[in-house]
Amino acid sequence: MNIFSLKGKVAFITGGSYGIGFAIASALAEAGARIVFNDINEELVSKGIESYKAIGIDVKGYVCDVTDEDAVLKLSKKIEEEIGVVDILVNNAGIIKRIPMTEMSASDFRKVIDVDLNAPFIVAKTFIPSMIKKGHGKIINICSMMSELGRETVSAYAAAKGGLKMLTKNIASEYGEYNIQCNGIGPGYIETPQTAPLREQQQDGSRHPFDQFIISKTPAGRWGTTDDLKGPAVFLASEASDFVNGHILYVDGGILAYIGKQPG
Repeated sequence: MNIFSLKGKVAFITGGSYGIGFAIASALAEAGARIVFNDINEELVSKGIESYKAIGIDVKGYVCDVTDEDAVLKLSKKIEEEIGVVDILVNNAGIIKRIPMTEMSASDFRKVIDVDLNAPFIVAKTFIPSMIKKGHGKIINICSMMSELGRETVSAYAAAKGGLKMLTKNIASEYGEYNIQCNGIGPGYIETPQTAPLREQQQDGSRHPFDQFIISKTPAGRWGTTDDLKGPAVFLASEASDFVNGHILYVDGGILAYIGKQPG
């Protein structure tokens, strides 16, 4: 018996058209799961479907705003009718607004909280009843190192991801008796198109200052890749983690364990 097999399972990944969501969905598919994902508009969904097809993965994609409770409820019914009950939920959709706190409007703060914290609450509460009926379920919330640490210009993001860490623990506490495991993955600094400008070599051949900063803070001595998230995701989605609940697995190359080098 392969305790890491996801054969016959249905996995729903929010914001799964690219980046971390795409990588995790691909890993779950490789382990045998049927993949369903959503994104905020038709263009992203279409691009996502093409990207999955390009690597040989058959998926079903839907347009849905995960901050809209009614839309999520309608989507959950559609998925159940067209594909089946969701066994694995990955709350991946998220945004960040890098603005100094005293310059950030309350509306911008609320927007980040809405997408990064309220949406995982809405999606989880919508899919949990079917998991209870089926007798099992796996929920993976994509947290962050900002679930533990603060940093300049990310007050809303850190507040949301800190809240998501505690929501993860509370779902585990409230629904563990129904054989539902809710855990989080906290990625470190990951090589993605969005972070590419921060890793570009400078004209004098040196590293970008932020790149230098991240490398100096990471015992592994490198940025993470989306592939680094695949194993942890399969573990948390599979029977291998049936007695792991309310845990945040930080995939950060050791940053959170490290105080940093002494200057000089």
